[in-house]
Parts: sequence; C-alpha cells; structure tokens
Amino acid sequence: MKKKFYLTTAIAYTSSKPHIGNVYEAILADCIVRYKKKDGYDTYFQTGTDEHGQKIEQKALKLGSTPKEHVDKVSKELKDTYDMMNVNYDHFIRTTDKDHEKIVAEAFEKMLAKGDIYKGVYEGYYCVDCESYFTEKDLKEGCCPDCGAKVTKNSEECYFLKLEPYREKLLNYINDNPKFIQPESRKNEMINNFLKNPIPDLCVSRTSYKWGIPVISDPKHVIYVWIDALMNYITGLGYDVSGNNKELYNKYWPADVHLIGKDILRFHTIYWPIMLMALDLPLPKQVFGHPWILTNLKKMSKSKNNVIYADDLTSLFGVDAVRYYVLHEIPFAQDGNITYELVCERSNSDLANTYGNLVSRTIAMVKKYFGDEKITKVCETEFDKELMDTFAASIKNYKTLMDEFKVGDALEEVMKSLRQSNKYIDETMPWALAKDESKRDVLKTVLYNLLESIRLGTILLEPAMPETAAKVYKALNISNNEFDTLTFGNVNSYNVNECEILFKRLDSKEVMDKVLKMEEEKEKAKQIEANPNAKPEITIDDFDKLDLVVGEIVEASHHPKADKLLVFKVNIGTEVRQIVSGIAKFYEPEKLVGKKVIVVKNLKPIKLRGVDSCGMLLCASDEKDTYLELVNISDCKPGDKVC
Repeated sequence: MKKKFYLTTAIAYTSSKPHIGNVYEAILADCIVRYKKKDGYDTYFQTGTDEHGQKIEQKALKLGSTPKEHVDKVSKELKDTYDMMNVNYDHFIRTTDKDHEKIVAEAFEKMLAKGDIYKGVYEGYYCVDCESYFTEKDLKEGCCPDCGAKVTKNSEECYFLKLEPYREKLLNYINDNPKFIQPESRKNEMINNFLKNPIPDLCVSRTSYKWGIPVISDPKHVIYVWIDALMNYITGLGYDVSGNNKELYNKYWPADVHLIGKDILRFHTIYWPIMLMALDLPLPKQVFGHPWILTNLKKMSKSKNNVIYADDLTSLFGVDAVRYYVLHEIPFAQDGNITYELVCERSNSDLANTYGNLVSRTIAMVKKYFGDEKITKVCETEFDKELMDTFAASIKNYKTLMDEFKVGDALEEVMKSLRQSNKYIDETMPWALAKDESKRDVLKTVLYNLLESIRLGTILLEPAMPETAAKVYKALNISNNEFDTLTFGNVNSYNVNECEILFKRLDSKEVMDKVLKMEEEKEKAKQIEANPNAKPEITIDDFDKLDLVVGEIVEASHHPKADKLLVFKVNIGTEVRQIVSGIAKFYEPEKLVGKKVIVVKNLKPIKLRGVDSCGMLLCASDEKDTYLELVNISDCKPGDKVC
C-alpha cells in the first residue's frame, strides 16, 4: 500500500490580485507534491481562497460591488494564475462554499456547547488588514505589529475561545513532535513569544460587520474569519461534526504538512491546534512557515508600488523559468529576493547555459555524428567515474533535501551534476573523437553518458519544471523517468528526436525595456480605469493642429429642422462663418448676439440636418450634461489667436 501525503497551502485572502510573493507558496507546494508523487506517495494537495471578513466587505463597498461579486472575481484571478503557473492541486476550496460554511457553523456550536467558547465583551485594538486583535502592549508605535497598518480601538460583545486550558497540552505536543513547527527558528519564536506564559482567550466572533458565517444560536454574530479560514483544511476533506466523515477525511487527515507564510504561524501553530483539541481531532504532523519573497530586499506592497506579478514574469521568461527561480532562490529559513534582472541572470546561467545548452549540444552531436543510429554504452573513459559519482551523490543529497523541504538546495544539487556534465564534454572532446574512426566506440559511450546525465537531471528537475521535463523526455524518446530509474545505465540505448531550444539567452537591457513598456501600459490602464471617460493624452504637436481664434456672434437663430441646434453667424476677423451648435437647450439665440467666443477655425465643414457648419464653438459642461456654458472671451477682438 502506498504511503499517504496530504499537503495544504494557506488559503489566499481575496482582497486583491495576488502577486508573485503570494503565488510562490502554491508553486512550492506543487513542487513538493510532484516530488512526493514521483517518490511513490499517494498524494492530496488542497489550496483555495479565504473569502470572508471586514476587509473584504469594505473593499467591495469601495469598488461598488457586493462582497460575493468581489470574491468571485479575485478567486477566479487566483485560479487562473495557479493554472498558468502549472499548479496541479487536487481541490480548490472557497470559504463561501456552502458545505464549508455549514460545518464551520456547526463546529462553533460544538465548542460552545462544550464550554470552550463563551460570550463576553472585547475591548482592544483591531487590525482590519490582518483580521487580528491586539492588546495595547502588542502594538508597535500604535500600529499593528504584523503589518504596520493603523488599528481601531473596539469594544463589542463577542464570543471567546479558551486558549489557556490547552496551552500545556500544546507545549507537550510540540516537545514530543520536534518537527511539528519548521524551521526550528519558527518553533522557538512561537514557544518563547507566546506559549511560555499564560495566553489570553481569543475573540472568535464579530458584530460590527455582516460578511461572514453567522453563529447559528446567535445570528447577530459572525464567526471570526480565522476560525472560518483554518477549518478549510478539514472541511475540504469532508469532515463532519457529527462524525459522518467522508472517505477523503478518513484517508488523509491528519495533514502531513500545512505550508504557510511565516507571518501567519501563530494562527496555525497555536489557535488551529487548540481548535482541533477542542473538537477532539488529531493535530497536523507539521506546519512549515516558509520565508517571504522580497523585491529589492523590501517586502512587496501595493502601497509601495513594488509588487511583481506572475503573469508579467511569465510573459518575459516563461512559466518554468519563473518556477525555477522562486524555488531555487528562496532559502529554507530566510527571505529571498526577486527582481526582473535577477530572474534574467539566473535563467541565463542555470537554464540557458548549464541545462539548455547541455541538452541542445548533446542531441546536436548525436544527430551529427550518428544520425538515427542507436546510442549505447560500448566502453569506458577515464572521466566516467567522476561524472557518475557526482550524480550518485547529488541524487542522494537531492532526496534528503527535498524531504526536508529545502527545495532551493536540492535544485542546486541538480545543477552541480549538470555542470559536471558540461565539464565532461570539455574533458572528453567529442568533436575531436569524431575525427578519429578508431574512437567511434568511445564517442558513442561519451554521448550515451551525456544522454543519461540529461535523463537523470531532468527527472530531478521535473517537480520544479514539469513542462520542460516533458519536452526533454520527448527529445530523449524515453519513458524511464521515475525515481526508481535514477541510476546510470538504466536505459540500454537511445534513439533521440530533435529538440527545440529550451531556454534562450536573454539580454538584460532588452528585458528591462520590455518591463518599462509594461509598466507604462499598466499606468495608462489604471488612469483609464480611474476615469473611464477620459480621452487619450495628446502631444504638443497634436495641440498645434488646432487653429483656435476669437469670434464674435453677430447673428443667432433656431435651426429650421432641429430643436436642439442653433445656427450662428460668427465674425472671426477675416470673414463671417456659419456655425451650427447643439446648445439650444441652454440658451435663447437672441441673448448670444454680441458674445465673444472661442472658435475651432480649422474644423472640417459638415452639414447638420441640411445646414452648413464651418467650425465649432467651445463650451464647458458636466459629464451628465445637466448644465452647459459657452466659453466667453472679453478684451479681445475677432480673429485674435487662442493659444
């Protein structure tokens, strides 16, 4: 029977479009699950969206939509992004799913009936952005200690979850299960900052907003968003409060790992385990708090205008290059950094030069020197042992590191072997061997070893770069791509196909020129969104095309065939022009005689309901045309230029 492996990500908060820092977690989860699947595990991967809370209610109101319309839009954007990034989840849960809402409400009632939840009054500070409560001593310079946002002082009737009765039990669980909180530094942080001393009860309901799951027995209260969100890990499997759990729950719970951002570790390692204890349920085996992706060594924030989005990255570098970068460059326990220049540099060095170049050079040499002839191992060279030993060590290290979720280090082990493969080409010099007919068997062996190197490296890279791996398997024309084939010589012979260029070398300046253009287009789009009726910008050359002059109305009358139009005779200095204007709703014609106005002199003549019009009069009005005013000019004479 296969070993089971259930992994979840934190569910993404649906306040706005996710940036690459948000998406990194799903990419990391996908890579880990793909690795486990190849290693023979029966896997289940759940992700989703967190869709309730005051912040979302306020955001929807600001945008002029309902909360449900807003979360539907953002949830779809996230799913589309995950699909684009080849995140292959088994279940995408939304906290607005009816079955989830039902179980959360029933679980609340169960804890209430047991006495683990009670009604009281909360007085303290609330951060809308984090959906978290804080005491005054928790605040940093009067602001939220987690995100730095302003907090509001609240006093309202609430329900509370008792935490202190479970603190000792939770500490014992952490001590008995050393891997429960990873990395180690995160475990020490939770113990020293929260669990060493008595902990206050957690406020678990609100009455000041409505966008949430109502408490069944007291519907003016909605359930605290973090209880709602955390329970997705069991409701998504089919947990049932009455014990009629679905097969998925019985099969996969407890979770093998909750993969989350380090900033929400407290919720997952203190509040969530205590909720599970209160519900008499097993605790997850591990909570892994991964680091953040910074940009230019600063936390991504829309307010700082420094966010980078996955779709922008993939349009420049491709999906697998972006996946590889974030997986390779984010350390196990420290924050990583991303910029467009850094992705370009890593793509060139590891993917184009090391991996892509090895694949294209090797297959090109096979086709050039042997055509469609099968490539087999015929003899040995003095350089074979070092190559094989390097791969053997890297494969062993890779598996150990992947099991510890040290994905970046694991990928570096693969690159180490691929660099050795390129060194092997330099040492064996196939181009020189090809010139000596007596060395033909040696040449074939060298190429066989290189094809095996590519196969082994690709199997190890597949969890990180599945699309690229599929292309390479097709080029190698092999199906021996499982972990149990990770030894040199597992493939008897190769009959390779042509292979497209996997990763092109990129010019950093060209990439940054494209980035600048993308940012300019986004800024224009934002301006249009903010003012959809605004006209596009013009240059001074566009403005110079207009010939604006002062005119004096010498005659005005109603249009004979149109009630909305007035017909004017206007002296523009060099001549008297006839101009038709649609301002009859706002002016009596006789009151306009003698007025000095601004005329667009070089407007192409047109007939309006059979009457010639040779110009335009400038007016000002509101967007809804509830008022209109003809622009008047004083102290000027007909024909004067307007500039």
